[in-house]
Amino acid sequence: MLLAIDTSAGTSVAVVDVATGIAVERSVDDTMRHAEVIGALVRDCLQEAGVRPGDLDAVVAGMGPGPFTGLRVGIAAARVFAFARGVPLLPVISSAAIALDHYAGSGASAGGTGGPVLVVTDARRRELYWSIFDAPGATGVPALVDGPGLAVPADVPPGASGTTRIDAARVSAAALGRLAERMRAAGAAFPADQALYLRTPDVTPAKGPKRVTA
Repeated sequence: MLLAIDTSAGTSVAVVDVATGIAVERSVDDTMRHAEVIGALVRDCLQEAGVRPGDLDAVVAGMGPGPFTGLRVGIAAARVFAFARGVPLLPVISSAAIALDHYAGSGASAGGTGGPVLVVTDARRRELYWSIFDAPGATGVPALVDGPGLAVPADVPPGASGTTRIDAARVSAAALGRLAERMRAAGAAFPADQALYLRTPDVTPAKGPKRVTA
């Protein structure tokens, strides 16, 4: 049973257990209040699912791509929860959950056929995050073909012929959890536990002591 957290867009939390069919999700689309709402969302999901923290065997963290301030809130919360419970942290590319939702709707999420998809999300500053995925194969997991990347709208690659573009406003933590379940079942490798900011931080370390003048 997994607790999944994603703050790459709004804030989304879910408790997911594919074996028992449990899937409880709570989300807030506000992109400015991640830290204020995430604790209540975790509490409410656990209560509605009838799950105690000790029942969880892993925590899933959406690694982005996403803006720095919001994305780090969810990753930090997932790391702390996993550390406190002594369970593994499973990092997952957030845009892959969007692709999985698309393929589930098209009937191609369980190893069926389906064309490639271009997942696009808002990176702010008049830029977009993009990732290209191919349909799930035998593993049931969408395959990352290109990206994640950051570009101005005119420079987002269209993908190969027949690629479907998905402009997504949010990431479902429930989809993130289902994706992690599929990856575990298939023995697929999880990505590095590293946030996909894809943009240089605005604040950088000082190169040396500042000169003080009288």
